[in-house]
Amino acid sequence: MAKTNPFKFIQEVRAETSKVTWPTRKETAVTTVMVFIMVVIAAIFFLVADQLMGFGIGYLLGVGG
Repeated sequence: MAKTNPFKFIQEVRAETSKVTWPTRKETAVTTVMVFIMVVIAAIFFLVADQLMGFGIGYLLGVGG
Protein backbone atom coordinates (compact mmCIF):
# COMPACT_ATOMS: atom_id res chain seq x y z
CA MET A 1 0.00 0.00 0.00
CA ALA A 2 1.43 3.34 -1.05
CA LYS A 3 1.99 5.94 1.64
CA THR A 4 0.49 9.37 1.02
CA ASN A 5 1.72 12.63 2.41
CA PRO A 6 -1.00 13.94 4.78
CA PHE A 7 -0.69 17.46 3.40
CA LYS A 8 -1.08 16.23 -0.17
CA PHE A 9 -4.08 14.18 0.90
CA ILE A 10 -5.75 17.24 2.44
CA GLN A 11 -5.07 19.27 -0.71
CA GLU A 12 -6.66 16.54 -2.84
CA VAL A 13 -9.69 16.35 -0.55
CA ARG A 14 -10.18 20.12 -0.74
CA ALA A 15 -9.83 20.01 -4.54
CA GLU A 16 -12.49 17.29 -4.78
CA THR A 17 -14.77 19.12 -2.34
CA SER A 18 -14.64 22.23 -4.49
CA LYS A 19 -15.98 20.17 -7.43
CA VAL A 20 -19.13 19.18 -5.53
CA THR A 21 -22.36 20.89 -6.54
CA TRP A 22 -23.96 21.78 -3.23
CA PRO A 23 -27.76 22.10 -3.06
CA THR A 24 -29.35 25.46 -2.34
CA ARG A 25 -31.29 26.11 0.84
CA LYS A 26 -34.56 25.90 -1.15
CA GLU A 27 -33.60 22.54 -2.72
CA THR A 28 -32.73 21.16 0.70
CA ALA A 29 -36.04 22.37 2.19
CA VAL A 30 -38.10 20.92 -0.68
CA THR A 31 -36.29 17.59 -0.48
CA THR A 32 -36.78 17.45 3.29
CA VAL A 33 -40.51 18.08 2.95
CA MET A 34 -40.74 15.39 0.26
CA VAL A 35 -39.01 12.90 2.54
CA PHE A 36 -41.42 13.64 5.40
CA ILE A 37 -44.41 13.25 3.06
CA MET A 38 -43.09 9.89 1.84
CA VAL A 39 -42.53 8.75 5.43
CA VAL A 40 -46.13 9.60 6.32
CA ILE A 41 -47.44 7.79 3.22
CA ALA A 42 -45.31 4.72 4.00
CA ALA A 43 -46.43 4.73 7.65
CA ILE A 44 -50.11 4.87 6.64
CA PHE A 45 -49.60 2.11 4.06
CA PHE A 46 -47.92 -0.20 6.56
CA LEU A 47 -50.52 0.58 9.23
CA VAL A 48 -53.34 -0.38 6.85
CA ALA A 49 -51.47 -3.47 5.61
CA ASP A 50 -50.77 -4.58 9.18
CA GLN A 51 -54.40 -4.07 10.22
CA LEU A 52 -55.67 -6.01 7.21
CA MET A 53 -53.26 -8.89 7.77
CA GLY A 54 -54.10 -8.96 11.49
CA PHE A 55 -57.81 -9.03 10.71
CA GLY A 56 -57.32 -11.77 8.09
CA ILE A 57 -55.21 -13.97 10.34
CA GLY A 58 -57.61 -13.44 13.26
CA TYR A 59 -60.51 -14.42 11.03
CA LEU A 60 -58.72 -17.55 9.76
CA LEU A 61 -57.72 -18.66 13.26
CA GLY A 62 -61.05 -17.71 14.78
CA VAL A 63 -59.51 -15.60 17.53
CA GLY A 64 -60.95 -12.27 16.43
CA GLY A 65 -63.71 -10.70 18.48
